[in-house]
Amino acid sequence: MQPVQLRRWRYQSGVSVFIVGREPSALANLCAMNSPSALLPCVELEPDAPARASVIWLHGLGADGHDFEPLIPELRLPARLGVRFLLPHAPSIPVTINAGMRMPAWYDIRDLELHTRHDPVGIARSRAQVEALIAREVERGIDPRRIALVGFSQGGAIALHTALRHSERLACAIGLSTYLVLADTLADEASPANRDLPLLMVHGSHDPMVAHERAIASRDRLVELGWKVDFRTYPMAHEVCGPEVRDVAKMLAQHLS
Repeated sequence: MQPVQLRRWRYQSGVSVFIVGREPSALANLCAMNSPSALLPCVELEPDAPARASVIWLHGLGADGHDFEPLIPELRLPARLGVRFLLPHAPSIPVTINAGMRMPAWYDIRDLELHTRHDPVGIARSRAQVEALIAREVERGIDPRRIALVGFSQGGAIALHTALRHSERLACAIGLSTYLVLADTLADEASPANRDLPLLMVHGSHDPMVAHERAIASRDRLVELGWKVDFRTYPMAHEVCGPEVRDVAKMLAQHLS
């Protein structure tokens, strides 16, 4: 099997399209943090005033925490919200679909088939690591109701997976160009605290990496289980566009207030 070509997300502004990713940093490649108890290293962006809310934003396969760093100012969140952004680096692990090469990943991807793509051990590890970041934010004085989980592609899968199972009420969860993992366990594992968690899913109509139909199926499963999902589609591929950024910013501003 030929390795899947990894592509950075693209941010579209007007008619201009430009790449805003970086190659995985040395730090991300060195931090093979496979212990669920290990605290992931993060890019931390502090507000000018004392932090009153936190957003934990997870990158996609093969990237690192710096990947979405240039986008954060584009959100233009009100300063009064006092939002701290945490952009963690995923551990570097072998990824089966890419010939076993080590790269930053939240879990292994074995193949492109819908029902065999999930890695329960890796997903559980990443969930525990995100839970540890949430706990640290609470220790730093942030109310869990003012903590949002956001993620792109593979990172979005972990953001949704963790948020829906987290024992404390969170602010919201946002999945960009993503899908549900371990959807068959969600009914039993869902946290009562987040049974009506505000959810936003955003996706490209011609995404070649994560099919639009797969995102719709994930939304439908969530709705079937009782969640209300704000699902939005944009004329783009596996990337990020200006209208999407504005929709994400609106969601964060609303639920971090």
